[in-house]
Amino acid sequence: MNNMSKLSTPGVTGNILSSDTYGAEKTENAPFGTALIRVAETNPHIVGLTADLGKYTDIHLFAERFPERFFQMGMAEQNLIGAASGLARTGFIPFATTYCVFATRRAYDFIAIGAALGQANVKIIAGLPGLTTGYGGTHQGIEDLALMRSIPNLTVIDPCDATELAQVIPVIAEHPGPVYMRLLRGQVPVTLDPAGYQFELGKAKLLCDGNDVAIISTGLMTARALKAVDQLAGQGIQAALLHVSTLKPFDVESIISLLRRVPRVVTAENHVITGGLASAVADAVTNGGIPVRMRRIGIPDVFCDSGSIPYLINRYQLDATSISAAALELVRS
Repeated sequence: MNNMSKLSTPGVTGNILSSDTYGAEKTENAPFGTALIRVAETNPHIVGLTADLGKYTDIHLFAERFPERFFQMGMAEQNLIGAASGLARTGFIPFATTYCVFATRRAYDFIAIGAALGQANVKIIAGLPGLTTGYGGTHQGIEDLALMRSIPNLTVIDPCDATELAQVIPVIAEHPGPVYMRLLRGQVPVTLDPAGYQFELGKAKLLCDGNDVAIISTGLMTARALKAVDQLAGQGIQAALLHVSTLKPFDVESIISLLRRVPRVVTAENHVITGGLASAVADAVTNGGIPVRMRRIGIPDVFCDSGSIPYLINRYQLDATSISAAALELVRS
C-alpha cells in the first residue's frame, strides 16, 4: 500500500474535530448570522423570519441589525414557510429559520407545495441537524435529508463547518429558487481553510487523495472523516476523501470518477443511513454500472436516545474511529 497522499489540502485546517460535535480547537461564533448580515447589507431584498427560535438559529443577529426586515412568526412553522413563500412572490428573498425537525416534519407540505412546486425563492435554514442535540427523537433531525431530497425543485445543502457556512450564504442568496440548508449554530468548528477552500453549489470537493479506499462524507462528518484519513495513514493505508456538501443537485460525476478507480467506499453522514448520502451514492454507482464494495456510517433505523453529544456519537458509531474501522474492513477483507 502507498503512503497516504493529502492534497496540499487547499481547504483543510491543521486542527480538526475531536470526538464531540463542538470539540474543535478553533471555532467561529454564529457564522450564519454574520454572513447573512454581510449579504443583506448589499441586498435590500433579503428578509429574515423565524418561528420563535431567533437566538437558537443565530438569526437574532440579523434581527438586531435589520429590525424592519425581520419577522417573528411564533411557534407556527407552517405559517413560517407560508409567509416566506408569499414574501418571495413579492420580490423578497426570505431566509426562514427553525429546527429541522419542525420544518421538515410539521411544515413538509408547505415546503413541498408553497415553496418547491411554485419554485418560490425561499431559503429554509434548519438547526439541530442529526445528532447535534441530546434531547431525543423530538429534537434530533435525523431524517431531514431524505425528506428534502425527495422534493422536486429543492436544493439541499449540508455544510461542513463555519468556513463553508459563511461561503454558502451569498451563493444561495443569488441562487434562484428554494433551498434547504442544514445549520450549525453558536460556536461552530472551523475545519476548512477559508484561504484555500471554496464552496461551489452542486460540486463535491476532493480533500485527500488515495488509492486504497474512498471515504465520501457530508456535513460535520467531514471533520471526523479527515481524522479517520490520518488514522488510516498511520497504518499505511491511502484514503481518498470526497466532501459532498450539496446533496441535491448531487455531483454524480465526481462520485463516479472517484469510485471507478477506488471501488471500496465508506459513506459518512450525520443522518439515518437510508435516504441521505449513502442512498445517493448507491444510486449513482448503480445507475453508472460500477461495482463497488460499500460500508455506511450513519444513524441506524432508530429514534436516538437522549444523552450527551459525545455519548451519542460513540453509541451510534459516528466517530472517526468507526469510519476508519469500516475502511480497514474493506481494505483487508
